[in-house]
Amino acid sequence: MSEYLLYFTVTLVFSTLFAMGGVGSAIALVSIFPMLGSTTDISKALALFVNTSSMITTSIMNFKRGVLDFKFTMPLVISVVISSPIGALLSQYINHILLQWILVIFLLTSASLLLFKKRKTAIIYNKIWILYSVGSLVGLLSGMLGIGGGSLIMPLLILLGFDAKKSAYGVSFVIPFSTLGAFLTYVQFIQIDWILLGVVTISALIGGYLGGAIMHYKLSQTQIKKVIAIVLYLIAFKIILTLV
Repeated sequence: MSEYLLYFTVTLVFSTLFAMGGVGSAIALVSIFPMLGSTTDISKALALFVNTSSMITTSIMNFKRGVLDFKFTMPLVISVVISSPIGALLSQYINHILLQWILVIFLLTSASLLLFKKRKTAIIYNKIWILYSVGSLVGLLSGMLGIGGGSLIMPLLILLGFDAKKSAYGVSFVIPFSTLGAFLTYVQFIQIDWILLGVVTISALIGGYLGGAIMHYKLSQTQIKKVIAIVLYLIAFKIILTLV
């Protein structure tokens, strides 16, 4: 029981924090769950389903609040769904160490720009070709790296001048499409603890609701950018620790 409580607490904290920035927490939990006793594959499956659950909750709440713009999100969904499998196929030909260092540089640069550079909105969100381009690029990279992609889409959209809250709402909707399929693949060849999955799922649902509510009601555009920047720094440092 104490083990399940530990998983519940850790999942709740990270799901809430990452949902405040409109992204999933899988990229952090996939390294934390093994410390709690899970195997690598089970950790990946749990983390992917946490992403799916928390972001579905956030998206449902965003839809009920009337802030989810499908004209904005669908190009991202379509392009990510199409390009992610291509990235996965290309991953066998890519130097993953080099790719991860490039990702670290991108995350650190993006986080620093979000925190320290002030810029006005330069691009209107209804430029559909930009959304397809961003979604395709992120889908390829997330497929190569085996991550959800939210941590890549968010800074790209904001740095291009898109509204921070609109981007967070949209990315929350995109993430489950790129993580649920991967989770279903894992459960085909691993023996998963379904009680543990239920525990982290409940925690992720609560975390997604809390994080989404905090983002919507409590955070300004500037504060959202700061939260996202902090999340990006955490992800970058986590990747660095696995590389050194």
